[in-house]
Amino acid sequence: MRNFLISTVLLLGLSTSAHAQKSPPVPPHPTKTELINIKSRELDKRYNTEKKLILNHPLATKKMKRDQLKALNEKYQSQKKLLRKM
Repeated sequence: MRNFLISTVLLLGLSTSAHAQKSPPVPPHPTKTELINIKSRELDKRYNTEKKLILNHPLATKKMKRDQLKALNEKYQSQKKLLRKM
């Protein structure tokens, strides 16, 4: 009886540990349009933060800010164009 009890507890313990080690199901991959939308939002967020940093810089002159914003806008437009081509 004692051996039966020990083997039952051991078997139950092993089965629960094996069940706990199963990996969760893989989440579904985003579709192409969802991926493009996510990347576009990230790009917009990055653009807005960089623009705020440029505009609020205490030491930059107006000309420097204008040149930096122009370069930022060109970079942003080219990256948006690449996203649309996907």
